[in-house]
Amino acid sequence: MSTVNSADSHTETQYGDSDFVVVANRLPVDRDPEDESRGWRTSPGGLVTAVAPVMKAQEGAWIGWTGVPDQDFDSFTIDGMHLTPVTLTSEDVRRYYEGFSNATLWPLYHDVIVPPEFHRTWWDAYVRVNERFAQKVAEVAAESATVWIHDYQLQLVPLMVRRMRPDVAIGFFNHIPFPPYELFAQLPWRDEILRGLLGADLVGFQRPADAANFRRAVRGRLNFTTKASTVLVPEGESLAAHVVRAEAFPISIDTPYLEQLAEDPDIVERARQIREDVGNPKVVMLGVDRMDYTKGIRHRLKAYGELIAEGRLNVEDVVLIQIATPSRERLEQYKIIRHDVELAVGRINGEQADVGSIPVRYLHHSYPRDEMTAFFLAADVMLVTALRDGMNLVAKEYVACRKNDDGALVLSEFTGAAEQLKGAVMVNPHDIGNLKAGILEAVEMDERTRTRRMRQMRRKVDTDTVSLWSKNFLAELDHIKHNPEAIVPDRPVVQKSRTAPPPDTPAAPSDRAQRPEDADWVSEISTAR
Repeated sequence: MSTVNSADSHTETQYGDSDFVVVANRLPVDRDPEDESRGWRTSPGGLVTAVAPVMKAQEGAWIGWTGVPDQDFDSFTIDGMHLTPVTLTSEDVRRYYEGFSNATLWPLYHDVIVPPEFHRTWWDAYVRVNERFAQKVAEVAAESATVWIHDYQLQLVPLMVRRMRPDVAIGFFNHIPFPPYELFAQLPWRDEILRGLLGADLVGFQRPADAANFRRAVRGRLNFTTKASTVLVPEGESLAAHVVRAEAFPISIDTPYLEQLAEDPDIVERARQIREDVGNPKVVMLGVDRMDYTKGIRHRLKAYGELIAEGRLNVEDVVLIQIATPSRERLEQYKIIRHDVELAVGRINGEQADVGSIPVRYLHHSYPRDEMTAFFLAADVMLVTALRDGMNLVAKEYVACRKNDDGALVLSEFTGAAEQLKGAVMVNPHDIGNLKAGILEAVEMDERTRTRRMRQMRRKVDTDTVSLWSKNFLAELDHIKHNPEAIVPDRPVVQKSRTAPPPDTPAAPSDRAQRPEDADWVSEISTAR
């Protein structure tokens, strides 16, 4: 760790050793139950796939909680990633994570499907834990490092880091929807959340509508000037004036890896066994979700049950496999959704099953990636009926696994994926009649139409991968870092292509001519910088 004396004060600034810092609520590891020494094993996901190569190339560090409360852990390295744990107490987990993050922000940001709870003690815990994360960033980040903060649990960290370490470039990505202003305004601490996010140089969202909702909230609550995708943050609160770019960067999946799994002979054989285990019906439908009230599982079961009861689907020809991964099971709303789902499954099976023919195969388990790929291969129709979802990567994963351009996707129009997977059968899950019609359309779709529509969706997931997503975001942040004077209101984001520059290479400045009406704005920006 190096030490630098500030020219403007007598305080001493300490820098860490990490040029690239990822900050997320959880570290990408779990305790290994099969390891007698209780070591760690990686729990890879899309974010790990996206940032691991950058971390390894740039002396990176990942800051997050281990998932184990009330225990302190030293930093450690696994699979080439340097991990820096943040300690959470059991009270932190109850108030910051289960409370404010998942009983206040989560329902509020998902269209208030269930009422959010507002408790000051939860908010105090949220502030306290965000400060803890920000302090870790200040300790490990090298001078002029790039810091990438993730998701709704850490929305105050950008501003806190900017105050502690004004030398670093700060990006934030919100993985869930950002709500319309009328809903966001319910939050008692709405201004604090907005100011927290505006500590970043670049704030990324899943959809353009989410970015627009954020900018509208900034205008409505803070009266800051916005134009196109930029926000001018005036000087104040011991901060210099600065410009923030708020833009959509839709996340994607590790398509090459999934395609490789889909060709594995063992996984292909496992898919065949799955179909055989459910009776080799003509059509296997599949739902894969966390057990969450936002996922529309109850609506899906209601539509499917009615189709069976009406005789429009034959129980001998069609089966629905519903995988519902356990999630946040200590929270009351999650206990309710599990009870309702299991009640619906029991009702359908009790009323519609024949000997040897069970309409719904319900699996309340987590499955490894290999097994999930086998389920994707076994399914003729994928049902993604979320009531609101930032993206929904399951829909993209199903498409990536269909290398023969077969299968059909029924997709809620309220997912971020709906803006990208245009070949899906789009449904409104709130409209049970429309949902039933969509399921029937997918089941009865002719082979030629299935092939055409799946091929269209596969082209999208082939060209937009999670690695390209991270490159685009980090290249844009790098451009802002090295060319602050080039941030004009309508400059397009870095071109999303396979040849995007690596994160450590400054993107080329835009050569678009500045419009005369932009002159005052650009002057303000130059003054701010």
